[in-house]
Amino acid sequence: MQLLIKPDGGVRCLYDEMLDLQGLGQLHIERGSHVEPDADGLWTADLSPVAGPLLGPFPNRSAALDAERDWLNQHWLLSGP
Repeated sequence: MQLLIKPDGGVRCLYDEMLDLQGLGQLHIERGSHVEPDADGLWTADLSPVAGPLLGPFPNRSAALDAERDWLNQHWLLSGP
């Protein structure tokens, strides 16, 4: 899990239950994507909540979740406010 500590003391990360983030202070959690099946049973990761692309289709949910996580780490984590 990557934690980005900003100059103002805020912390930005992809939410994961690996660490108890409550110890960092008041949390503000927002959805970064929507991982959903399509009519054919394939999976997509819609990253429009963070102005990102639609990824997929993928053969299973875990592949879509992996792609979502990779995209967010590469394109969102370090780019936001």
